[in-house]
Amino acid sequence: MKFHSAGESHGPRLVVLVENMPAGVPVDAEAINKDLARRQQGYGRGGRMAIEADKVEFVAGVRWGKTTGAPVAMTIENRDWKNWREKMSADLSCAGSAKPLTEVRPGHADFPGALKYDHFDARNILERSSARETASRVAAGALAKALLSFFEIKIGSFVTSVGGIAYEWSEEDLSGLAAVAEVSPLRMADKAAETKAMVLVDEAKAKGDTLGGAFICFALGLPVGLGSHVSWERRLDGKLGQSLLSIPAIKGVEFGIGFQCAERPGSMVHDEIVPGGPADARRGGVRRLSNRAGGLEGGMTNGEALWARCAMKPIPTLMSPLKTVDMISGEEVLASKERSDVLAVPAAAVVGEAMMALTLAEVFCDKFGGDSLTELERNLDGYLAGLERRWKS
Repeated sequence: MKFHSAGESHGPRLVVLVENMPAGVPVDAEAINKDLARRQQGYGRGGRMAIEADKVEFVAGVRWGKTTGAPVAMTIENRDWKNWREKMSADLSCAGSAKPLTEVRPGHADFPGALKYDHFDARNILERSSARETASRVAAGALAKALLSFFEIKIGSFVTSVGGIAYEWSEEDLSGLAAVAEVSPLRMADKAAETKAMVLVDEAKAKGDTLGGAFICFALGLPVGLGSHVSWERRLDGKLGQSLLSIPAIKGVEFGIGFQCAERPGSMVHDEIVPGGPADARRGGVRRLSNRAGGLEGGMTNGEALWARCAMKPIPTLMSPLKTVDMISGEEVLASKERSDVLAVPAAAVVGEAMMALTLAEVFCDKFGGDSLTELERNLDGYLAGLERRWKS
């Protein structure tokens, strides 16, 4: 599976194209809209979320509730477009209807993007680099989730820290933590930490500041052997790292215990393997006594839960703006202020689910290649049966 998107933050709509989607996958617009709504929620979100109520519309590739095998095209309307119709118009006659944005924001794409594309109005950069684009990813990711869920593969997420306020959690209960987080305004699975973090968000808002944090994305039920060790570009940890780091404001990704691996001896890093039972077919007939690797070994899934922790920096649009330089005059000024969020970590976790699902759907289809859902199912069944025969021969 491959996906592409187009559209600006205040343009008329976002456009999503998903290619190589197998035929026969049941898809439901309301299920996609539910994920789109999850992306818009979270304590600390800004005024834009009160304007938009994202709904997806299928344009191609879906008939009577199932994919046809053709590219799937979707659109998401930007309801705020009516307020930007002339300012973001493609019509030359509207040129000059908006003042150029020249006070570039530190930490944003404004300045390097304007230089790269030879613009003197950073509006041409920020409209596309805006996190509004991630709605497209969530819509595409919902299709990938629909495919993976047919094979009993579950994707989830939860926030582990906000502004330095963190809590203890266990990798052994990823699904349970995600269920608790789903009803939390910060997508945190600990009520005490959530309460402290909400106070911190309120304080940051009062100061015109912003906050970052960290979240976990995970996948359960993956069969052993997705990805490959044979070429660098086929390593699944590399693919997932690129996908997750491509999310705006994500500055770090670790799989399993990640950076702790550099501080421990091998006996406290590698996961011991013991014989498994009938329930361990997707693990290759074995199980691990721990999962510090986060479900990945040698660039491949090892059958355990796959989990990654992502670090998100604070949003670079501050209501108490930082110093910058005006792109035209070269003088020191204060950065521009766009309507923005104080905190977007809960939303980023939902986007992380989408990017993880898209990447896993891609390698799943590579491994069990088929033009239809039934062909994929047949190939997976054959693979799992072959793994089981290894222990019987």
